[in-house]
Amino acid sequence: MLSRWRDVTARRPWRLSAKLLIISSVVTVIGFSAICVNVMLDMRRGEEALARQTLENLATTIESDVSRNIEIYDLALKAVASNMLLPEIATVSKPIRHLILFDHSTTARHFGAIQVFDADGRLTIDASTLDPVVVNRGDEDYFKAHRDNPQAGLFISRPMLFRGAYSIVLSRRISDTDGGFLGVVAGSIRFSYFHELFERLSLDPDDTITVLRRDRTVMMRRPFDLDVIGTNLADRPVWKAENLKVGSAFAGQGPIDGTPRLYVRSGGTSPLFVVAGKPLNTVFELWQREAYRIGAVVVALSLFMLASTLVLAREIGRRAEAERKLEQMATTDALTGLKNRRKFDQVIDVEWRRAMRQQTPIALLMIDADHFKAYNDTFGHQAGDQVLVGIAICISDSVSRAGDCAARYGGEEFAVLLPGTSVTDALLVAEKIRAKVQGWSDDHTSSTVSCGIASLVPTTGMDWPILVAAADKALYAAKAGGRNQSVVASLPKLSLVA
Repeated sequence: MLSRWRDVTARRPWRLSAKLLIISSVVTVIGFSAICVNVMLDMRRGEEALARQTLENLATTIESDVSRNIEIYDLALKAVASNMLLPEIATVSKPIRHLILFDHSTTARHFGAIQVFDADGRLTIDASTLDPVVVNRGDEDYFKAHRDNPQAGLFISRPMLFRGAYSIVLSRRISDTDGGFLGVVAGSIRFSYFHELFERLSLDPDDTITVLRRDRTVMMRRPFDLDVIGTNLADRPVWKAENLKVGSAFAGQGPIDGTPRLYVRSGGTSPLFVVAGKPLNTVFELWQREAYRIGAVVVALSLFMLASTLVLAREIGRRAEAERKLEQMATTDALTGLKNRRKFDQVIDVEWRRAMRQQTPIALLMIDADHFKAYNDTFGHQAGDQVLVGIAICISDSVSRAGDCAARYGGEEFAVLLPGTSVTDALLVAEKIRAKVQGWSDDHTSSTVSCGIASLVPTTGMDWPILVAAADKALYAAKAGGRNQSVVASLPKLSLVA
């Protein structure tokens, strides 16, 4: 026994150091992995910030160019609308009227000729000719917008076919001195302007440039798709305005196609704004290559360390399993599967000290098979062993708490330790065990048990053999009283828990 104890104590430092080695290996791997992940995430954030800045500069540049041309064209519209109120306009000749109303900006490339419509929508003046054709635009949105709203200001229409070319129409209201509606002055910016602007940029094939009106209507997009032009993104519930606020960025699937992109919106105040997009796989292409390279090195080192640790852990596990089996064999009764006397003594010592510290009750059941010697002599030892196994099963089924301890105390005697249990609850457990044993045995080989019960709150100066002696005394009282019954110990001088 002494040599076994020495062997166990000699093994404990080795088991402890092995656990520390395993923990340190895992912590080391996790630490290196966390550092590498943090570095790679910083690299990723850097790539994203660089791409965002590039797209922001691109969107701002395009918006500046577009807004500058709109502003130039709007100045021409304002001049025409203002000059239409001059009294001399109605009296001068058509060539002189053209010189007064229109300047050279209206003839710039990609700009459509400015036209003037009266209050009924009829074309009255056309900058491209002295004799305009007969046409009525009274049903157009840009005409209705100014007719119905004196405060419309500069109105930019949806993309449309205007004067034989796809364009966006810019228009202003002509009002008299009293604010009355006199007509509309309108012009256009052709799609060719946007195509030429986008062609001057160095873009990847999957990069997108989208020009939108403030109500999120798509005015132009690169790559060009006529089915997309004029679409209002507000009608698409999957693409909300919060996805891309002014001057912000959004990473994910866009409203037009399924390619995940990094989108950046310009932050100007122009009537049109620009959203530039770049595929996320392009943004993070360089980062992915570096991440794969660094990740491969870290994974290889981690696997090597973990493999070495696992080999060592396997050997330690085998040793620990062998020791566990030896300990189980040393603390388990081979016949019944319950704890043996040696293990019971260890458990009751620990629980007794805990109950003394916490001032909680501790109960003990001493159970003995009735007439077991006579049964053994009549039916043989194998039948007697079966009875003991059956009683052990009944006890195990009745004792289910984690802290409870059921043990074979010796021969046909069993002990059940119930920490934190009053004598009343302990009696219920004892009666449950007794009833199960009685119900389990058949009429031919009827087996019963007698139970002695003791419960008390330990105090200073007491030791657990007092509890064992009390329960054992109650067991003998149950035997003397006719067996097949449970008797509670009478402890007048002790702290009995009722």
